[in-house]
Amino acid sequence: MNALLKKEMRLSALVLTYLFIGFGVMTMLPGYPILCGVFFLTLGIYRSFQNAREANDIVYSALLPVSKRDVVKGKYQFVILIEFGGFVLMALLTALRMTLLKDAAVYRENALMNANPFFLGAALFVFGLFNAIFLGGFFRTAYQLGKPFVIYIAVAFLSIGAAEALHHVPGMEALNAFGFEHIVLQIFLLLGGVILYILLTGVSYRKACVDFEMIDL
Repeated sequence: MNALLKKEMRLSALVLTYLFIGFGVMTMLPGYPILCGVFFLTLGIYRSFQNAREANDIVYSALLPVSKRDVVKGKYQFVILIEFGGFVLMALLTALRMTLLKDAAVYRENALMNANPFFLGAALFVFGLFNAIFLGGFFRTAYQLGKPFVIYIAVAFLSIGAAEALHHVPGMEALNAFGFEHIVLQIFLLLGGVILYILLTGVSYRKACVDFEMIDL
């Protein structure tokens, strides 16, 4: 673990951000759009950025004997770490729903998205949107938070709504598979989410490095 990541975790991050990882438990809620757990987790990250801005954290980081690229890298590493913690929790609970609870009536009668690999892939996609829209937007100015977060909220909930509705489209019922039904398709959908997350985060990171280099702090 590098020094800037430690600084992010110990000095910049709010305890609230770590607590919001617990919203991954929403994976277990029947009759609720479980992808909203991803949004609440990113809301926790946003609060840390908000707190860090008020404390002039970016200026402090830029004054350290590190490059501007390293400052951006530290922020991205912190965000990815929090997202990974939430994703692991969601993945474990998804595995529970796919095995021991796959025949539970409370889930079988649920009209909303089921917890399966497609759900996990969609969660990664929403995380990727956060990294691309909010993180990338933040580093255009290294100060403005509201506008990129509002844009992220709009895009995220449109994506969540689409993901929730897809399995109701004729011919796409397999997206809401229970247990290990349609497992090959489900695995490919999860891999698609992984690829999108990597692409969105990677492109955003490279652009953020360029944008931050151009800012005169």
